[in-house]
Amino acid sequence: MALTRSTARRYAEAAFEIAERDDTMEAWLAAMSVAEERLSGSEAVRLLTNPAVPTASRIEILGRLLGTDVAGPAHNLFALMIRRARFELLPAVIREFRRLYARREGIVEATVTSAAPLDETERAALLERLVAMTGSRVEMELQLDPALLGGLQVRLGDVLIDGSARGRLERMRNAFLTSAI
Repeated sequence: MALTRSTARRYAEAAFEIAERDDTMEAWLAAMSVAEERLSGSEAVRLLTNPAVPTASRIEILGRLLGTDVAGPAHNLFALMIRRARFELLPAVIREFRRLYARREGIVEATVTSAAPLDETERAALLERLVAMTGSRVEMELQLDPALLGGLQVRLGDVLIDGSARGRLERMRNAFLTSAI
């Protein structure tokens, strides 16, 4: 898994450097969106990663699936991934490219997990608090996990802020266990 992530990161970083160098960031982002939309189906992925289909045929199929909406360096990257038998990494490359873009733009990505759905007022208050904490623009993704019992878990990059009931109970349990020894 770590090798897969680092490989995807290298492809994304190379594409990002090209986009910055050529001042074509918007074109790359558009190409990534088109590729994600048109190539996310399991049938397309299975066909484009099938080693029994000749590489040239897979690249031709890629061109037909993407049409004229993806050309130039982005198309070359996707074709290179087919030639190197790395096309299954495309979703991870797209995620990593978008993460690099968000970081460049000063956007902090937050994943908020709650036990129950948050209403609009709670979301707005949480977003305001995260903006105040980070001092940056925040893009918030909401997820549900009833196992949290209550409260929230917020992931900002590599930092996890655990304000869930389950997390609090676990910390109390650990405190009791360490004090008993």
